[in-house]
Formats: sequence, structure tokens, C-alpha cells
Amino acid sequence: MKKVFSLLVLIVCLATIAFPLRPAASNAAESIAPAVAETKELGIDDRINEAMKPVAKKIAAIVFYKLEIGNVALPLTVTWLVLGAVFFTFFFGFINLRGFTHAISLIKGDYDDPNDPGEVNHFQALATAVSGTVGIGNIGGVAVAIGIGGPGAAFWLFVAGFLGMSSKFVECTLGVKYRNENPDGSVSGGPMYYLTKGFEEKGWGKLGRALGVWYAVGIVIGCMGIGNMFQSNQAFEQIQMITGGQAGPLAGKGLLFGIVMAVIVGMVIIGGIKSIAKVTVKVVPFMAILYIVGASVIILMNSKAIPWAFATIFTNAFSPEGIKGGAIGVMIVGFQRAVFSNEAGLGSASIAHSAVQTREPVTEGIVSLLEPFIDTMVICMLTALAIITTMHPDFDPNILTKYAGKGIEMTSYAFERNISWSPHIISIATLLFAFSTMISWSYYGLKGWTYLVGEGKWADLGFKFVFCVFVALGGAAKLGPVLDISDALVFIICVPNILGLYVLSPVVKKELVTYFEKIKSGSAVDDC
Repeated sequence: MKKVFSLLVLIVCLATIAFPLRPAASNAAESIAPAVAETKELGIDDRINEAMKPVAKKIAAIVFYKLEIGNVALPLTVTWLVLGAVFFTFFFGFINLRGFTHAISLIKGDYDDPNDPGEVNHFQALATAVSGTVGIGNIGGVAVAIGIGGPGAAFWLFVAGFLGMSSKFVECTLGVKYRNENPDGSVSGGPMYYLTKGFEEKGWGKLGRALGVWYAVGIVIGCMGIGNMFQSNQAFEQIQMITGGQAGPLAGKGLLFGIVMAVIVGMVIIGGIKSIAKVTVKVVPFMAILYIVGASVIILMNSKAIPWAFATIFTNAFSPEGIKGGAIGVMIVGFQRAVFSNEAGLGSASIAHSAVQTREPVTEGIVSLLEPFIDTMVICMLTALAIITTMHPDFDPNILTKYAGKGIEMTSYAFERNISWSPHIISIATLLFAFSTMISWSYYGLKGWTYLVGEGKWADLGFKFVFCVFVALGGAAKLGPVLDISDALVFIICVPNILGLYVLSPVVKKELVTYFEKIKSGSAVDDC
């Protein structure tokens, strides 16, 4: 373990070099002599970014490769995820519909047994997983999708959220079934474990181990980008914006903001999944309700536009004008935003769900159905409706043109048009979304790390320390191509994960049939 800890310390040192601090822009900075500006251009941060650009470009080109068919560009990663979701929906007889009410019963605690193995109850596991998916993308990413694909993208976003419920069901059931129950009562689960154990049962042990390592490496490295640096960086940008921007009191305080966030995150994650769950069960409902109420008020204030908005969404989804690729192009945009938001098929959420207290793996698979529903079908759709109702001819039909390519600013404007101080609500939601995402992704990354190096106190603490360092750096670092590489590594993990879900689907189906038979007989109450 000492070697592991030394390795982590080395990573911290490398991180400090790879993510140097970005000087604050200010009027004074603009007047610096050309000689100084020339020196800045030759700084190590710029040189590293320039050196990594071609690397990031090549990796992104492979991971997000697009197959051109006529006028339509099909991103293979997204297609892989969506096809999986469609298959699982039919293979499990629309479990996303028939399991919904039972999921509500499970999170209410109707089947909880404190003596079951695991660390958190169904509601805590769901809250932790939701906190990892509900993030800044729910506010800004949806606006980007509508800006690119028009209102019709919202329809396909909704459809993809519905289909994604089935992918979540499969991966979270497997996460519990093949988890490791450690001597101290803690558990470790997720794609790394069900790929290894599930494939070993089929006589494909070496392949399963290789896929497990592939997944673990991807999520460990990826969590340092979208799981913390991006979150703290965007949270700071939003808070700085409402406090006066570059002329405000937070100008140049990115590192300080990042350090504060790192300390708060560290205080939560040091206690492990139980500590994380205690926070998420309070933060997630609050932040979700805050944003849902805020978005609902804006939509109701645009009430005359609601029928028009739904008609526009449906019409644009099937007969869009001026969109490259036509209806298929709009479908791709909507699907892409949905899978990037709810992470269905990536397997990350199954790591959190694996910690649940239960003897029936299917119960947590059913609970996980609610995750894409909350993330995509509720929160993302409310963002979409707030923007699309604002597009009504009597309000501001030019909103897409004015805010083309600007995600969170478009959403902020849609709120502000009705209530001048509403961007503050978005800022609070952004801060909470970022915080909750970071604490959940710390757990995902940790489990990937301990899968690679083994369980142990120093491996645990070392990883958490490095994670917090990256949180701090995210507030003031130049992200650039480094973040692009991180994004690519996160989404490449869908390849081994979806493959594993296909192979192990019959195992899940058998578990599902057996469980529903128990429900009918009444014995499931005693066994869960």
C-alpha cells in the first residue's frame, strides 16, 4: 500500500504541472506590456495544451467516430448506447413501464430490511446515483441540444430517457448480483465486477478481466475530468457571472473557490458511501425541487405558449426545417443529450446502486428505473419547455439565434425574461448540481481504483486526496484538450459495459422472473 500511496502522490505532482493555474483576466492584465504577454504565450500551460490538442483530437475522433450515411452523421458511441436501450426495453417486456410503481414502493421502504447485506437503503442508493447524473448538463446541455436540433430534439430526448430506464435496470441488477461483500461490511460493485465474475461463469474469465480493467481505467481517469474539474470550473464560472463577472469580487478567485469546494467535498467523501448517501438524501431532493419549482413557474408564466410548444416539439421532431440530416439528425441530437445526461449504458450509476441493502439484486434494478425518469424525463424536459415556450412568437422567437452555442446562458435568459432575479436560482442549482456530481463521482472513481490496486485504507485515502486536489485545480485550471481526453475516456467505457449487458441479460431475466413470482406469492417481503 505504501507503493500505491507514493504513486498517488506522484500523480498529484504531475497534476499540478499538467493543470497550471489560469491568471485572472482584468483591465490591469489587458494593459500588461507586450513582452509579458509574449511570455504568457510561451508558458508551460499553453505549451502543454498545444501539445495535447492533437492527442485529444485523435482520441475524440476514435471514441466519437461518426458514420456518414447520406446527410446523416451517426455517432457510433451514441448509436451503441441507444441500440442497447431499445434491445433491453423489448427483451425485458417494457420493464420501464411495468416496474415503475413497484420502484416507488421500494424507495418508500416497504421492503427494507436493515439486516440485509449492504451499506445504504434503496432511497439513499437512488439519491446518490441521481446526484451523479443530475448536473450542469441538465441546465446547459439541453439548451445546446435545442440550439442545434431545434425544439424537436426535446421529443427524442424524452424517448431516449424512457428507453434508458431499461439499460439502467440491467446494469444495476448486475451491479448488486456480482458485487463483492468485504469483511468490514462494505461492498464494491459495478461493471468491473460483473464483467469479471459474469464472464468467468461463462468460461470467459480472461476476457472478463480485460474488460473489467478497461472499464476501471476509463472511469478512474475520466472521473478526474467530468466528475470534478469540469464541475468546479463551471460552478465557479456561473457564480462569478452573477456577482459581476470579471469586474466582480470573485475575479481571479478561481483557485480559492476550488479549494473551498475541495474542502467541502473532502469532508463528505472521507466517510465513504454512507457519508455520501447521508448528504445526497438531503441535497438531491432539495436541489431537484428547487429547480423543478423554478422551471415550472417560468413555464406557467408562459402558459399561453404551452399548447404551441408541444405542437412545435412534435412537428419539429418528424419534419424539421433547416436541420442537417432532417428528422434523423434531430433524433440523434436528442438521443445524444439524453445518454450524456442520464449515463444509461455507461454503467457508472450501478457502482452506487451496488451498495444497497438487499438480498434481491432485481430490487435495485427496479429502483434504478427512476433515475433516467427524474434526470431526463422530468428535469431535462422542464428545461426544454422553459426554453421552447419562450420561443413563442409573442415572447422571444429569436432566443435560439441570440444564444446559439451558449447553453446555460440560453436557459438563464429564458428564466430571467419573466423574473429578473431568477438567474440566482439557476446559480444555486448549478452549485448544488456540481457539488452532488462531484461527491458521487468520487465514489465511482474510487471503486474503479480499488478494483485495480486492491482494497485498503491507504489506497482509499490516497485516491480521495488526489480527487480533492483535482477539484481545487478545476476552479482555476485551463481545461482544454485535457478535459476532451477525459470525456472520451468516460464514454469509451460504454463499449465493454453494453457488451457485458448483452451477454448477461439472460441472467437478469431469470432473476426478474423469479423475483416477480416471489412478489405474487408474498415471499419477496421476507427475502428482500
